[in-house]
Amino acid sequence: MVSNTRFASVDALRGLAVAAMLLVNNPGSWSHVYAPLQHAPWHGFTLADLVFPLFLFIVGVSISLSMGGRIAAGAPKAPMSRNALVRAARIVVLGLVLHALAWWLMDKPEFRLMGVLQRIGLCFALVALAAIWLTVRQQWLLFAALLLGYGALLASAGDLSKSGNLASQLDSLILGRWNYEWHAQTGMGHEPEGLLSTLGALASTLLGVRAGDVLRRAQPAVLALMGGVCLAAGWWLAGYQPMNKQLWTPAFVLWCAGWSLLLLTAGHLLLDRLQLPPLGRAFGVNAIAAYAGAWVMAVVMYGFKWHEPAFEALRHALPSLPAPAQSLTFAMAFVLLWGGVAVLLDKRGIYIKV
Repeated sequence: MVSNTRFASVDALRGLAVAAMLLVNNPGSWSHVYAPLQHAPWHGFTLADLVFPLFLFIVGVSISLSMGGRIAAGAPKAPMSRNALVRAARIVVLGLVLHALAWWLMDKPEFRLMGVLQRIGLCFALVALAAIWLTVRQQWLLFAALLLGYGALLASAGDLSKSGNLASQLDSLILGRWNYEWHAQTGMGHEPEGLLSTLGALASTLLGVRAGDVLRRAQPAVLALMGGVCLAAGWWLAGYQPMNKQLWTPAFVLWCAGWSLLLLTAGHLLLDRLQLPPLGRAFGVNAIAAYAGAWVMAVVMYGFKWHEPAFEALRHALPSLPAPAQSLTFAMAFVLLWGGVAVLLDKRGIYIKV
């Protein structure tokens, strides 16, 4: 049986992912980041590396929940496709506007073209089209093709270093100085949300669509089984091609998908079935708005030189804490502030959609 009920677990996981993004992205000091909130410097995996893949996985789940019933009922595909593309374009444009604001206020030397919202928009658009136009079997074949094809492309270069990998070479060629990192002397750049690595992110999102269909059918055991298989496959594959968030390697896709599936299983059992309070829901129902608002606040604080005095005030208020704990406290205060904004919007029934 397929359910059309709104799942509190999905809203909560989406919200917790956004809250974790804010926590990771807004430490009191980048020189004293609390160790568990640091990304792996290159190859490897940390808890912070799970946050963005979890969000994209939930994007895929949400596509299934919002469109799955209409697709199954035979609704016209063209209008659904058009709506998906328009929404995706709005997300991408918002990302570009936020980067323009950072470029201006923070006096950055170059404008960054790609980014988190841009990747979300691209993945939403392409995966929504796949959900609308492809059969279930074709979606699984596309998922396999993305993993195998992208892994083969990375392997073909014979170099997975930061400067030598194929994804960075392509980003350097196409994006040039609009990369996140750009070295004018060498003509090489690096973009964590780059073009070729989006293939891995698409696989993460597409697997979310398939998981959403299982969730709609109320089959938590299947979700858990999928999670276990993905974890095992990711661990095995990492022996041949390492996990790497910035390259979004196939091993990284499967490993993060495994944890995301298990979190979705647990959330479904605890929140949807046992109806425990959905912690994070307020963030989840205004996810993009909360992320964008927090971004603007952070950019303004850095641009007007308010961030350092704010952190120094906290350090003086908590002198006994070590520097990483002070940095974590600042990040937690930032998240709690935006959590309060999200709760207030939710209580007033204000939901800002992009």
